Amino acid sequence: MIGGLSNISKIPELQKRILYTFLLLIVYRIGAHVPTPGIDTAALAAYFEQAKGSLLGLFDMFAGGALSNLSVFALGIMPYISASIILQLLTIAIPHLEKLSKEGEAGRRKITQYTRYGTVVLSIIQGFGIAIGLENMAGPTGVSIVLDPGWAFRLMTMITLTAGTSFIMWLGEQITEKGIGNGISLIIFSGIVCRAPEAIINTFQLLSAGEMGIFSIITLIVMMLVVIGTIVFVESAQRRIPVQYAKRVVGRKVYGGQSTHLPLKVNTAGVIPPIFASSIIMFPATIANFIPHPWMKVVADSLVPGKAIYELMYVAFIVFFCYFYTAVTFNPVDVADNMKKYGGYVPGIRPGKKTADYIDEVLTRLTFSGAIYVSAVCVLPSILIGYFNVPFYFGGTALLIVVGVALDTAGQIETHLLTRQYEGFMKKGKIARRR
Repeated sequence: MIGGLSNISKIPELQKRILYTFLLLIVYRIGAHVPTPGIDTAALAAYFEQAKGSLLGLFDMFAGGALSNLSVFALGIMPYISASIILQLLTIAIPHLEKLSKEGEAGRRKITQYTRYGTVVLSIIQGFGIAIGLENMAGPTGVSIVLDPGWAFRLMTMITLTAGTSFIMWLGEQITEKGIGNGISLIIFSGIVCRAPEAIINTFQLLSAGEMGIFSIITLIVMMLVVIGTIVFVESAQRRIPVQYAKRVVGRKVYGGQSTHLPLKVNTAGVIPPIFASSIIMFPATIANFIPHPWMKVVADSLVPGKAIYELMYVAFIVFFCYFYTAVTFNPVDVADNMKKYGGYVPGIRPGKKTADYIDEVLTRLTFSGAIYVSAVCVLPSILIGYFNVPFYFGGTALLIVVGVALDTAGQIETHLLTRQYEGFMKKGKIARRR
């Protein structure tokens, strides 16, 4: 793959796509440092310094540090992800949405439009809740975070944060359409990666202060390397179901007769389950953090990484979304019907329903293994923070997103390279036949 990536300079279109992606990610990172008006940034920074390792720290990681600065991008892309989850769940329950999902490109565009509207609605709700919460927050010295509380501040904050999330949503869609890779995933990826230098500096500061030993640092590095290797291995792992195509005679030509396989990934859902699970838990937990009520404080304290309720909910949502997203993106019945249509069959399995049941059974077992793997990786931060005193929220979810998005983007670049090489080969073939 490295040798193939060196050929990027030979493909101007691919160069433009990569450059376009980098430029839009730079725009996103600049916007993450533009503060929302009416905030005492020093008091806010001091407040978030105490929130490291908490749910707010996790939310700030996904927002790329925009929440701790309360920038115009403070809500990040999570409202869009939450809206996508709601629309996918409603697709199963509402016949109209189910019909749209089967209408191809036109239906997909309509559902995307509904997702945008949902994103705006959720952003308005979350933005207003954050504005209310900020008015009741104060720094360690008791200084109010909001300079001039009132309805003017609430409306301004709500509109600013909603506009920021809408702009991020547009950036993600532009990257997906005109750049390289999945725009939404790359935005989250850039936010996590940009926090890495600060995390490294904090770790060395703790080492120099004697709060972390050299043995703990080495153990931490080895553990991270092992986790990265495991993620790369599992994300590339496949269960290959053998498929045999029968020979067909059409006129004087014989088609088929070859042996191939149906590749099923261990983790078909990729990084979607932990992102969806985090988004689901963050929404009520963030609102609870900002509402000064004893009952809401109990909710906020229970939904903190490391607490049993949070970890159980997190694992449960991950397992659910692993199965849910796999069911949405992969239909064994359609695969079996297509195989039967073209004369394909699994050796020892009758074509049609029996093949669909067999594929579904294999996929169910694989998805269970993938869900356990994703859950184990994603609870790693709690172990690192609890037993190794890691000064930043780094671990399973972050590593899974970073490695998964990097592999997916590299795979898309490689696909562009192979496609262009394939077209060049065909042109030579046509010239040879003409001669």
